[in-house]
Amino acid sequence: MRRTSHPPNAATGPGDPAGTGGPDEHAEAGGHVGRAGTGPDDHACLGYLELLTRGAPPEAYDEPAAHAAPAHGGSAAARGKHLALRIRAELEGRRRREAELTGLFETVHDLAGLRDVDDVLQAIVQRARRLLSTEVAYMTLTDPERGDTYMRVTEGSVSARFQQLRLGMGEGLGGLVAQTARPYATQDYPRDARFQHTHPIDSGVGEEGLVAILGVPLLLRGREVIGVLYAADRRERVFDPEQIALLRSFAAHAAVALDNARLLTETTQALAGLRAVNATIRRASDVHDRLTELVLRGGGVPDVTRALAEVLGGAVEFADSGGPATWEAAVARSRRDGHAVRQDDTWVAAVTAGGEPLGALLLHGHPELAPVDQRTLERAAMVTSLLQLARRSAGEAEQRVRGELLDDLLDAAHRDPHLLRDRAARVGADLDVPHTVLAVRLDPPDAGEAGAGGPGPGGAAARGPFAADEDEGDRQRLWSAAGHLAATRHGLAATRDGGPVLLLPLAPPSHSGRLTRSDRRTRSDHPDHSDRPDGPGPSVGPSDRSGSPDRPGSSDRPARSARPGSSGEPASARGSAPRGGAASVGGAAPAGDGEAVSRTARQVAAELGRAVGGPVTVGASAPVPAPADLPGAVAAAYPEARRCLDALSLLGRRGEGAAASDLGFLGLLLTDTRDVTGFVHRTLGPVLDYDAQRGTGLVATMDAYFSCGMSPVRAKDVLHVHVNTVAQRLERVARLLGDDWQAPHRTLEIQLALRLHRLAGAVGG
Repeated sequence: MRRTSHPPNAATGPGDPAGTGGPDEHAEAGGHVGRAGTGPDDHACLGYLELLTRGAPPEAYDEPAAHAAPAHGGSAAARGKHLALRIRAELEGRRRREAELTGLFETVHDLAGLRDVDDVLQAIVQRARRLLSTEVAYMTLTDPERGDTYMRVTEGSVSARFQQLRLGMGEGLGGLVAQTARPYATQDYPRDARFQHTHPIDSGVGEEGLVAILGVPLLLRGREVIGVLYAADRRERVFDPEQIALLRSFAAHAAVALDNARLLTETTQALAGLRAVNATIRRASDVHDRLTELVLRGGGVPDVTRALAEVLGGAVEFADSGGPATWEAAVARSRRDGHAVRQDDTWVAAVTAGGEPLGALLLHGHPELAPVDQRTLERAAMVTSLLQLARRSAGEAEQRVRGELLDDLLDAAHRDPHLLRDRAARVGADLDVPHTVLAVRLDPPDAGEAGAGGPGPGGAAARGPFAADEDEGDRQRLWSAAGHLAATRHGLAATRDGGPVLLLPLAPPSHSGRLTRSDRRTRSDHPDHSDRPDGPGPSVGPSDRSGSPDRPGSSDRPARSARPGSSGEPASARGSAPRGGAASVGGAAPAGDGEAVSRTARQVAAELGRAVGGPVTVGASAPVPAPADLPGAVAAAYPEARRCLDALSLLGRRGEGAAASDLGFLGLLLTDTRDVTGFVHRTLGPVLDYDAQRGTGLVATMDAYFSCGMSPVRAKDVLHVHVNTVAQRLERVARLLGDDWQAPHRTLEIQLALRLHRLAGAVGG
């Protein structure tokens, strides 16, 4: 077609009202329209679009015109527009699906990365809100304990009341989803009658302003509902199936995240438990190894308690059988059940051997104890029983050796001293130092009353070493305690005449070098001469003294114990050592082997009494200077110890320990040596020493006083002094011998000592 040109300002014809040109222009336009609607190129373009919308294979594009659909009366442009819109919608859908898949992939990536479960859930809710283009998204989880659901994660929420909502099963849209495990959607929740409306739920939803709500369940293994995932708008909206499917995909991922978190928590707890059990097993193995090692190297019970305390923690102690009554019930229960038992915050494991109770292990500070630790404590109790048996066997063997050696000393007076020393050295005894022989008796509860009646069929002397009704267990405990005492004091122990016999070394006095009370009192007194034989002294009338005028020297102070060896100091303790030694009055014991014997006897009686829980009486012999040099001296000393023991029972001094020197003038009858000088010094020693040091006549005054019937008035005539002088001298005697020196039980000993002193002719005789 040929185009015709016109001048620029040419007018338009009447047939061209729009002023668009002449006939050529119309022809050209008509030609373009014809090509768009009916031309072959137009048909090819529409064919390509049809193929594109139908998703045809590549080979179909070789003849696009054959696939072009007729316009059916419509224009080609309209058909092209329709196809273009379809292609656009398809592209939008694909872009949307791509975004959804990207969100799902990111969620899977979060799950695979083992991120914090709260972060994963928050990310899921955020993506659901973004991809569904809603204003609010949130998630509730099921609370099995309360039987409802609670708000866990919100995105886009502005109401605090809404964020704190709890939905019961079947209440509201979420409660119905949780109850039925099916998704529900509403375009107008406030007006939707399908749901059970409650005031708390409607108030929270109304405050948040939500209208359209979609909820899908969080399912585990397709059955168990653990929560609900929501998407909501503040305007009416219809959720299409694709959006419901997308939210269900996110809900499935959220369920997986929660289940993974649960499994991870359980796995972590299981691993922690395994670590704890492994650590406990290692501790138990360590205890087993340490206990085995200490048994092999000859350790003791303290090593067991120390090792157990380090492994289990807390304080561990071993309680001997017959210990505090606090644990008796728990120990009996542990022994009966064969396991460790708990009492308050202490675990008790009985230590037994063949049914015999040996004690218990006590673990303090553990209200709860794991089973493995309980078995550790029980294993330690078993090891302790083995150690106790081993110690007992060793102790019994050592006791047999000690007993055999003491038996030889008591029976064979002509043993070789060198052999005796060698045998004693093996058990830690030294027979070259002074010893004493002690006879021991466990008195029954009524022994004191039976013995108080004196000798005879019912007296203590007739009872024998042990009464017929004496319990065998008490005898065994007494023998064990005596053997232990001999071992700790480096002595010997044996049984003789039904009771224990001990040969113990004499320990030096712990108070030597200290001033006695007599010394302190004498040095503090103002010197006067009233007690000299010719001293005039000041005049003192009877009214100036306390007590009777005929009994000077007696004050109104309480008298000392009327029985030697009781709560007061024994009478012999008021005596002194030989002249030149330190004098002793009232509580201070003088130096020397004699007082060491008395002290040893008292200590042994007290220790054995505590060990057996009953009164134990001990009689001691005079010192044996060196048993190895004079083996026969031990055999000779034993009868004296026995006589002293019987004398204590006759005197009613049950549960005491004493030597013959503690029994006053009776000691002269009990000993073979008849130590008259020792008796005189023990009775009058302080007075004799005072006269010797100051040249006074206290002994002569006492002799005259007793000779005149204890009358100072008659004694002054014999002494040729004033009566006040006699009174002052007797006051001095009271200070030296004690306020009870004129008591009947003492006057007999004092008068006997005065006569023996006068007969001996000299103090040191």
